[in-house]
Amino acid sequence: MLWSPKLSLSNIHVRLTAKGLLRNIQLLSGCRKNTVVFQAGLSVVLVLNIVVSVIMTFCAVRDEATQQCRELSQELVNLREELVSSVHSSERLEKENEELRVALEDALHKLQEQHRNDLAELEQRLQAYYQAERDKVHRAYQEEADKSKTVMLQQIEELKANHEAMKLDLEKSHEEQLQCVKQQYEMSLEGERTIQIYSSPSQIEELTSENSALNERLTAEERKRKELAENSQKDPHTLYLEQELQSLKVVLDIKNTQVHQQEKKLMEIDKLTEKNVKLDESLKKVQQENEDLKARMEKHAALSRQLSTEQAMLQESLHKESKVNKRLSMENEELMWKLHNGDLSSPRKVSPTSTSPSHSFNFQSPRSSGCFSSPPLSPR
Repeated sequence: MLWSPKLSLSNIHVRLTAKGLLRNIQLLSGCRKNTVVFQAGLSVVLVLNIVVSVIMTFCAVRDEATQQCRELSQELVNLREELVSSVHSSERLEKENEELRVALEDALHKLQEQHRNDLAELEQRLQAYYQAERDKVHRAYQEEADKSKTVMLQQIEELKANHEAMKLDLEKSHEEQLQCVKQQYEMSLEGERTIQIYSSPSQIEELTSENSALNERLTAEERKRKELAENSQKDPHTLYLEQELQSLKVVLDIKNTQVHQQEKKLMEIDKLTEKNVKLDESLKKVQQENEDLKARMEKHAALSRQLSTEQAMLQESLHKESKVNKRLSMENEELMWKLHNGDLSSPRKVSPTSTSPSHSFNFQSPRSSGCFSSPPLSPR
């Protein structure tokens, strides 16, 4: 304000000089001086007026330059303040970014450690559960096998008892048939002897001789019968009985063969049953392991998808923060370049939304906090 036109000393001096000149001109006009002197005074007045106008223009330009310099100084101060604020914001954002990165790494390490612990615990629980189920199934099949073996042994004992009873019945019936044949033969011999005794005397000797012959024959027959009884007699009836005995023996052999075949079949059935039991157990075990592996794969896939989603969210947040940091860095470089080059004619004010850090990101979202505390898996 010291250089305004109203208070300028040079302007006041010029005006006083112009007034004195006018007063002198008026005095000179009153005294009717020389025309040459008057014209010289007029030229001096014109020159002085031109000088006064030039001085006034220069003062106005200087005052305008002073005002513009003052405004530029104020704008420079504002830009410096904005630069300091942006630098602090950038440092704060970098610090928050570093803290966020450290927190993410810690959370990732904790999640990986918890995941490994959960997997180890789940594996131990599954092994214990499978061992218990295996022992339980083994005991159940062992009990079933013992029951089946007991039933088979009872059936074999019953078949043996029936076979022995049938054998005794056949031997008893054979002995009875032999006794009947012997009695019939002795009765026929006694009848013939009685008839011959009561016949004529002429025939007594003949009968006696015949009797003796018959006795001898009977003795021979008895001897033969004994021999035949010992050597399986060869008369038709005994042959028939022998054939019956042979047929019974054949039947017994067939029955024994059938019993042996049934025993072999039972043994094969036992083997097939054991093999089938083992195959069923292996199939159930493989199916259970397959189901458990499918369940574990589904749970791991769900966990992987959840972790991928959270990682994408975190990467997006980091990308946004990096964009903000990059924009702030570019604005800082632009301000520094302007300050360094003195190009302050068109300053750009940094928007407060760009300089202020983004505090809207919350690290532990409800979804992420839910994924960190997953309940342990229970075997089905």
